[in-house]
Amino acid sequence: MWFLYLDESGDLGFDFVNKKPSKFFTITIFAISGIDKNRAIINCVRNTISRKLHKKNNNTAELKGSKTSLEVKKYFYEKCKNIKFGVYALTLNKRRLYEKLSKDKERVYNYIARLVMDQIPFEKAVTRVHLIVDKSKSKPEIEEFNSYIMRALKGRLDPKVPLDIYHYLSHESAGLQAADIFCWGVFRKYEKKDTEWLEIFRQDKVRYEELYLP
Repeated sequence: MWFLYLDESGDLGFDFVNKKPSKFFTITIFAISGIDKNRAIINCVRNTISRKLHKKNNNTAELKGSKTSLEVKKYFYEKCKNIKFGVYALTLNKRRLYEKLSKDKERVYNYIARLVMDQIPFEKAVTRVHLIVDKSKSKPEIEEFNSYIMRALKGRLDPKVPLDIYHYLSHESAGLQAADIFCWGVFRKYEKKDTEWLEIFRQDKVRYEELYLP
């Protein structure tokens, strides 16, 4: 069974005159093959929260790329680095996007997500695929995203291999929290020219990482 956790960093705001949106927008898929490996990642997340995020109620604590310290990120990676997984990421240079498209944020999001999925070898999938997406959309937007992804993968995924798409809040999914941690590392490379965290996991875990509209 495949587990694909999709998360994003940055935003899709385009008013660079009156507001302060991010300059870049990154979508990352954190990919794991196998129930045992997925369970191991979940345990790594929970262990890191339990040991490093000192809150009275750890049920509300979560790993977050923008809020978790580099020290805690390193601790988490030491726990999970021997588990086989892959990080696939694409970063949009928002200033290079056509103005017309900038007004259709859902279309942009769905397209960037699909470009990341194009890098994942779905042709090799022989068992069920779970795609877990960070929940940030309304119900109609979720339906449109699901339909778009299903159409995009129709020719690449064996009809006998089921594809399930779920939308969860990050605190509901340890896998999404892991995806967020790695996505933040890629995003910071472009947004702040900060690669300190990315360099720790890039060589061993990043399978694809590109800039769209350089």
